[in-house]
Amino acid sequence: MKRGALAGALLVCAGQLFAAPDAHLAARQDQARQQQAELRARIKILQDQIEQQEASRKAADTALRESESAISDISRELARLNDQATQLENELAELQAQTQRGQQNLAERRRELGNQLRAQYTSGLSPWMALLSGDDPHTIGRDLRYLGYVAEAQAQAVRDVNEAVQHLEHLQQRTREKSEEIAELERQTVQRRDALQKQKQERQIVLQRIETALNEQRGHAKQLAADETRLGNLIRDIEAEIARQAELARKAEEERLAEARRQAEQAREAALARQKALEQEQERARAAEQAAREAREQAERERLEREAAQARMQVERARAEAQEADRAAEARRKEARTLRGEVPGAGQPGAMTGLSKGLPRPLDGEVLGRFGAERPDGGIWRGVVIRAPAGAHVRAIASGRVAYAGWLGGFGNIMIVDHGNQYMSVYAYNQSLLKEVGDPVGAGDVLAAVGATGGQVEPGLYFEIRYQGKPVNPLLWLRP
Repeated sequence: MKRGALAGALLVCAGQLFAAPDAHLAARQDQARQQQAELRARIKILQDQIEQQEASRKAADTALRESESAISDISRELARLNDQATQLENELAELQAQTQRGQQNLAERRRELGNQLRAQYTSGLSPWMALLSGDDPHTIGRDLRYLGYVAEAQAQAVRDVNEAVQHLEHLQQRTREKSEEIAELERQTVQRRDALQKQKQERQIVLQRIETALNEQRGHAKQLAADETRLGNLIRDIEAEIARQAELARKAEEERLAEARRQAEQAREAALARQKALEQEQERARAAEQAAREAREQAERERLEREAAQARMQVERARAEAQEADRAAEARRKEARTLRGEVPGAGQPGAMTGLSKGLPRPLDGEVLGRFGAERPDGGIWRGVVIRAPAGAHVRAIASGRVAYAGWLGGFGNIMIVDHGNQYMSVYAYNQSLLKEVGDPVGAGDVLAAVGATGGQVEPGLYFEIRYQGKPVNPLLWLRP
């Protein structure tokens, strides 16, 4: 009865050893999924903060541009009205001067005509008086000719006076018209000035909003430095998160391995203890029956030997089960190293083996900005810019996993691929991103489409390679 209980216990222990790998595998899979979701959530929070700051600054810039355009238009119209008013005032002054000269001319003509009439009346000279005077006919003819000249001069003086009066009336009419035009221009000028004042007030409000937005980001004085800082911080955060996840996976794997070894050792010790107890019982049985029944000694010995052989088989089975547990633990360690990028297999999607020289280019095109050269907007290039048509395929330079995929100020739609061993590659200015965070990629897989996002003028790809968070010259790693 005791021997049967020991055999049953050995079978139960073996069943537990077979069930353990499945339980550990399920727990490892659930933990990996939870870690991936946590990484995506943290990256989403960083992306939302950056998008909110960019949207606020864009709204303030748009309002300022509209207000300043309106002020420029009104100022230009006001200058034009001022020029017209000045021109009309000059014309009015000229008309007033002409009116004054016309009045003086009219007074002069009236004075001359009066003098002529007074002189003729005083002298008593007239055609009838000359004929009735009885003077010499030659004298009378001379007086009549003189009277004809005088009469013509008087008629001309009258005509001059009439023309002067008409000209004066015309000048007065033009003066009234010009005065009305100046009054209308003055009214328009006042309206334009009021509109200008209103636009200035609106501009002041916009400037206050922009000043408030600038105070929130006063630390970022230069846009290029701010973009570089954001990218560097993002990459350091991703590296720290990847290192933390790898450390957690390594510790969990060590704990599982230690537990598997402990259980295997306990199984071996229990099997040895049961074998020893069985051998002792066999010895006691042989000693007790040897004196009583000599005839049954051989049969009993054979029975005990069969039981001993069965016990040895159970011990061997337990040892085989312990070796199987060791092999399963080694497989789980290999899986953990694969997740951390420590297992060879760079040709497979998601393999994390780092980078080596002679990598394929992310796309074909002319290299514009070069590593270490000065940028037109200040600072130096941390990578290279490759000109290419919009929509061209951007391909992975090596296998790895997508660590970041989203929009970043100064870089537009950007994707960062982790290749393991602290190597990362950066792809920016993209029109669209075709992979998500956590997706495995192989060398040559299409990651994105070329675009001109992030404030760029021409389509192209901005490309970086970073080791331990620091940029390195990508042209030294790519094929010529």
